[in-house]
Amino acid sequence: MPDGGLRMGTPQGRWVLLATVLGSSLALLDATVVNVALERIGTEFGAGFSALQWTVNAYTLTLAALILMGGSLGDRFGRRRLFVIGTVWFAAASLLCGVAPDVETLIAARALQGVGGALLTPGSLALISASFSGADRAAAVGAWSGLGGVAGAVGPFVGGWLVAVDWRLVFLVNLPLAAVVVAVALRHVPESRDPEAAHHLDWPGTVLVVAGLGALTYGLTAAGEPGRGPGVWAWVAAGLVALAAFAVVQRRSPAPLVPPVLFASRQFTAANAVTLLVYAALGVVFVLLVLHLQVVAGLDPLPAGTALLPVTALMLLFSARVGALAQRTGPRPLLTAGPLLAAAGVLLMARIGPGASYLLEVLPATAVFGAGLTLLVAPLTATVLDSAPDRLAGAASGVNNAVARAAGLLAVAVVPALAGLSGVEVTDPAAFANGFRTAMLLCAGLLGTGAVVAVLLVRRPLATAEPGPDRRLPIEECANCGVGGPPVHPATREGWSR
Repeated sequence: MPDGGLRMGTPQGRWVLLATVLGSSLALLDATVVNVALERIGTEFGAGFSALQWTVNAYTLTLAALILMGGSLGDRFGRRRLFVIGTVWFAAASLLCGVAPDVETLIAARALQGVGGALLTPGSLALISASFSGADRAAAVGAWSGLGGVAGAVGPFVGGWLVAVDWRLVFLVNLPLAAVVVAVALRHVPESRDPEAAHHLDWPGTVLVVAGLGALTYGLTAAGEPGRGPGVWAWVAAGLVALAAFAVVQRRSPAPLVPPVLFASRQFTAANAVTLLVYAALGVVFVLLVLHLQVVAGLDPLPAGTALLPVTALMLLFSARVGALAQRTGPRPLLTAGPLLAAAGVLLMARIGPGASYLLEVLPATAVFGAGLTLLVAPLTATVLDSAPDRLAGAASGVNNAVARAAGLLAVAVVPALAGLSGVEVTDPAAFANGFRTAMLLCAGLLGTGAVVAVLLVRRPLATAEPGPDRRLPIEECANCGVGGPPVHPATREGWSR
């Protein structure tokens, strides 16, 4: 990737960091903080659990389906341009969320938010990589990661406080933040493009993945609703057919979103299989736990929103050390122990009931869960990058991010249905508690299966990253990989963009 020339510690370097950190934090926080507001949204609109599922899934659907195309568009038409467009789009959709008169409008606005997130998320880290000089690029990525981790830690406090005042503020607070991002980006962030980006974009593949994930999510969600006939399975079948057609198109496209050559690597395939299982469980836990703490345990939004703070704290403190450990031991031991420890935390969550004590029941469960994720997330991301050729590092990271988000999307559609939560009102604590316990058992099963896949299929040790301005992201720089989805690595996107 060309040397952008910026240095850490310079005024313009600090402005670039400010714009990219704030921009990525918008999408990160909206993917998590909104979970705190679900109970209040359901109460105000009289919405059942299925509507709350769609409040989460509408955002995840468009984000997961379009994030790969967002990276390709930025490479071709300008990363700063797409970053700014995405931020403005995200802010406009946030305004629509904040003034939504009913849950249907809110769901539609959330889908539009996901489109904005898909445009701005890949550009955030790509702008850093394109803007800073080779010697300072790793430090800038580390600062972006660390500051993003701080935002993730502060988010639950802010989200819980805003929801306690009015849940609509969770969306409206995005507007002033987005205004700052746009102003700083236009004035201080240099534009960059990939001169070797493909002239042909994979629009057929994009349409098929949107249609496939959309139909599959709708069918799986509707299948769990009371009174729905067998016709909903036609949607599931249509989704599977569209995704199968997507796989065929990727093999024939001159510029595939997902280069098929990546899956020639057994290690890459195994790492993404672990990602699929683990992030499916994470998606369900992050949605249901905060809702359960309010509906069943009777916690207010602020303590409920901060219940998962130990997860962020443990990852901030120890992920870099775990990364160094994985470099010495290889990824398999950590990719086995991490999901099993996280599964133990999920089983502890299943014991949380009415009037639960935060110190005696909630904190131990989330701490064990967080310890498991700390062992897992950074080595998993590094395994994905290590298993792909250098020229396809960007494509490998983007595919892994999309797999993680799609896993959460589909799991939030199907696991609550299997647990009997579809059709349950958020004003019915007893019914919600029964469904929550079943859902946690299913999530523990997904995590345990992820550990088994790691034992059987993850073999090769991690290669030692070579120094240099264009090296792949080393495991230490994955310290604060987001639990909502792995980072989109910006460097050398040839396989993604062509």
